[in-house]
Amino acid sequence: MPAAALEAQSARDRRDGGRMTKILVTGGCGFIGRHVADELLASGYEVVLYDSLIDQVHTDGPKNLPEGAEVRRGDVRDAEALRSALAGCEGVIHLAAEVGVGQSMYEIARYVGANDLGTAVLLEAVLQQPVRRLVVASSMSIYGEGYYRRADGSLDETVRRRADDLRAGRWNPVDAEGQPLAPCPTDERKRPDLASIYALTKYAQEREVMIFGEAYETETVALRLFNVFGAGQALSNPYTGVLANFASRLASGSPPTIFEDGEQKRDFVHVRDVARAFRLAYEQADAAGGVFNIGSGRSYSIAEVARLLAQAMGLEHLEPEILGKYRAGDIRNCFADIGLAREILGFEPQHRLEDSLGEFVAWVRGQTVVDRGAQMRQELEARRLVS
Repeated sequence: MPAAALEAQSARDRRDGGRMTKILVTGGCGFIGRHVADELLASGYEVVLYDSLIDQVHTDGPKNLPEGAEVRRGDVRDAEALRSALAGCEGVIHLAAEVGVGQSMYEIARYVGANDLGTAVLLEAVLQQPVRRLVVASSMSIYGEGYYRRADGSLDETVRRRADDLRAGRWNPVDAEGQPLAPCPTDERKRPDLASIYALTKYAQEREVMIFGEAYETETVALRLFNVFGAGQALSNPYTGVLANFASRLASGSPPTIFEDGEQKRDFVHVRDVARAFRLAYEQADAAGGVFNIGSGRSYSIAEVARLLAQAMGLEHLEPEILGKYRAGDIRNCFADIGLAREILGFEPQHRLEDSLGEFVAWVRGQTVVDRGAQMRQELEARRLVS
């Protein structure tokens, strides 16, 4: 469908007899949620933000909430509060979740409760107050390791690193004969391989929503987000995104700390691109029932990202501290093939990492930063999750 026709269809979808469509955004006061709300409001929707406002993320209370959005405070496991927030809503974007691979490995009940039980409570609320479409935030973490190519050119989707190799500092996966494997973009066909409690809970969230959609003829979509960055991340939460952790360290005059050797590769996607992806996932008719990677389609080594950020902050002398240690639940390489999102959603990333750091740094300089990176490491090491 041509772009003009798509936009016209989207405008029709947003209105019903002159009435604006109202969408509930769970976790709506968080980093991604605020940008999703901005995107929806700018596109003519009414927005209700539902958020528990936990201290770990909202240290000084909610900040920079979008003007025009209704805000409801409540836990996603509070059925009564959730039903109240759902009143009059025709769609849901479900972002509410505990986030952090490392922390999930020891605060297991917290992660399973918020992510999986919380999603179940939301779905029961939707049973009582049906909506047209529900879009859930899934995660690239469900893949475990991404795709690798063997020396003969064939694809391997079953790669797992061995504990003995990791303890010996042999970070890169090899095939059964000990031959090197080359990481390559991962698409949605790769079977899940859950390496952390966080990954387990995100996969459960995704499948809960998609199974519900099939059973109750509710349109559902899952977006598997890769590493999201941009202004508004919780800089004092050590379990948030990589870029925010590095920025906290650098702003405090300390070098970024990196597990393993720093050559592990990830895909970094700007939060405004992610917000647009959620709107497209809500609007595009052909997206119903689909699961889509949302990334930049590029790969960066973690050490490269640390150096790019230090350079943007004028702190090139603060070289990253390479720990040479392994953190339980981490994978080596995973970056996105976004071909399906391009084809079905019309999604195209507009903000490259290397072109967006100036804006990010300008925002960081206006924030009060508390570096809790050392505290995170101590917590993980005390539980023998770093080796």
